Amino acid sequence: MAGVRSTTPAVPSPRRPPDGSGAWERVRSWYEGGLGWPTAPGTPVRLRTGVRFDVLDVPAEAGHAALRRREHGSPVALRGERMLLLVAVGGADELPGLLEWLEWGSLALDLRAVGTGGLVEAPLPPEPGPAGPSSPPGPDASQGAAVWLRPPGTGSEVDASLPTLSAPGGAGTAPDLARLVHTLATQVHRLRLSRPSR
Repeated sequence: MAGVRSTTPAVPSPRRPPDGSGAWERVRSWYEGGLGWPTAPGTPVRLRTGVRFDVLDVPAEAGHAALRRREHGSPVALRGERMLLLVAVGGADELPGLLEWLEWGSLALDLRAVGTGGLVEAPLPPEPGPAGPSSPPGPDASQGAAVWLRPPGTGSEVDASLPTLSAPGGAGTAPDLARLVHTLATQVHRLRLSRPSR
């Protein structure tokens, strides 16, 4: 991509746990037992969306730019060239209407939502380290899996951090989904404009 400088920070490529070693069951146990997040059978472990959270899936470069411009404390993962931002359940269903309301509906944006009935690959749980159990995986993590950039907390702490549509005049503590979507749409559109047309 000539003429476009990448602003995506270097993150070591995580590796998948080896099959048959019980590592996948430890991953599943962390999500189901530790966080109460349902998973789908099989490996790699996949998280069911639309139960505890929905996901906004954007190009990683646009996601990083959006996160620099807006405080967003909910969990965020990186999967290759895509960023996965967790939002409150129902956020995926709200996305088309929000984009219309924010006047982004007429543009084809590389902004996807995964909601009820969907699955996303589970990032490997954070490894314990000097910063505590939420340290990101180090360079020795296993190859090809998603990685947490901002890992989830525990229990209701996660639910309270997920962006949601604010009630009119409400004083909720959750981040505002409309503002997040607007910021993401702006960055995705800027990224699209910066790339040479084919």
